[in-house]
Amino acid sequence: MSGPLEGVRVLDLSTVLMGPFATQILGDFGAEVIKVESPEGDVTRQLWPYRNRGMGHMFMNVNRNKRSVALDLKRPEARDAVLALVATADVMVYNIRPKAMARLRLSYDDVREANGRIIYVGAFGYSQRGPYASRAAYEDLIQGAIGLPHLFRAQGAEPQYAPINLVDRTLGLHIANAVSAALYHREKTGLGQRIDIPMFEHMLAIVMGEHLAGAAFEPRVDDPGYARILAKERRPFATRDGFICTLIYNDKQWRAFFELIGRPAMMDEDERFSTVEGRSKNYAAANALLAAEIAKRTTAQWLEAFERADIPAQRMNDLEDILADPHLATIGYFAEHEHPTEGRIRTTAVPSEWSVSQPGYRRHAPALGEHTREALREAGLADATIDALIASGAARAAR
Repeated sequence: MSGPLEGVRVLDLSTVLMGPFATQILGDFGAEVIKVESPEGDVTRQLWPYRNRGMGHMFMNVNRNKRSVALDLKRPEARDAVLALVATADVMVYNIRPKAMARLRLSYDDVREANGRIIYVGAFGYSQRGPYASRAAYEDLIQGAIGLPHLFRAQGAEPQYAPINLVDRTLGLHIANAVSAALYHREKTGLGQRIDIPMFEHMLAIVMGEHLAGAAFEPRVDDPGYARILAKERRPFATRDGFICTLIYNDKQWRAFFELIGRPAMMDEDERFSTVEGRSKNYAAANALLAAEIAKRTTAQWLEAFERADIPAQRMNDLEDILADPHLATIGYFAEHEHPTEGRIRTTAVPSEWSVSQPGYRRHAPALGEHTREALREAGLADATIDALIASGAARAAR
């Protein structure tokens, strides 16, 4: 399984989650990814749970299909080694602020001198053209900046963060998309380029794409905020023995629902429910009706009734339900692999399915510095030079 990006070499200077998730996607797609870590290693190596220190669960699941090179980039000799790697690369990805890259003398101009065709991708908090350019940015801070905790509050809950790393994961997808598009552009033009992926602005495209609402018009026709998404009762509905998720959306589905609850005339008689416009102005009433009716039957009864009526519905899964899901078992979504130091491990599969160049699992998540000697030798460094880097502490190699 070579993948569609076979032959592309990616130099990954990113850490934690956003950048590593992006480069894992590129690695899954067949790119050769060289992960450059500090001699202490990516911090996610230490996140519990793990079987062996330095191979934490988060690290294992965003760093497959990579090789690890450990270098202290504050040391000039290590910087020279990175530039040797740059010379052989197609793409370089980092996720610290550009000013920090400039202090390391690894700015776009510095890197372009070593490789004029490089695609140089930076992911960080804010556009460098605005007053927030130098601000630090982390998952929770950006969630706050894009108004996500406020949206929970607008629904009637306490302000809170999404219980997943929504920003980092989403930005990882944006990075992978940008790299793929830039590679295509270079294929046509021969030109490398610098690409900035600011977290704040990319996430706002998602949030405000639907929550501009009335503010999408000038002058405004209503307040910002998409009413259906913000409806206070928009949540899984309690049944007699659990919860069920359903979205009764169009006229046909609503008519079928009123038949199910024995009130078929309500669709035509109550203007709050009879049209899309009426329902879009009365989401609270629609959700309250659903909540009251769904509480009268068990989850299994509703799933059977909704399937018979062709109304979309889904049992609310917990994490154990997902691990035991029969559909996922059939398609092998949670794949198991034998890791040379961690034993049997479980990973998520590449979710896209290709008829020719299927991406896949080719390399285990590496030990810190597992490939330092190998990758630097490939970049043209002599064994004596590599030995000197390791002996001085500018580089680290796994035992």
